[in-house]
Amino acid sequence: MTRGNQRDLARAKNQKKLAEQSMNKRSDGLSMEQRKSRDAQLMREKQKKKVEQAAAAARKD
Repeated sequence: MTRGNQRDLARAKNQKKLAEQSMNKRSDGLSMEQRKSRDAQLMREKQKKKVEQAAAAARKD
């Protein structure tokens, strides 16, 4: 049985996929500690906003 150029096509497709994945890596230049700090601050702000919305909804009732 011959496979024709399926191997070559699959190899080229995989190379393209790997190239795209390497381009999509994070390039924000932050270390793990800086990223954790940034994410924690964002979550605190999000929680604060949610509490404020709940308080505003409670005042309406």
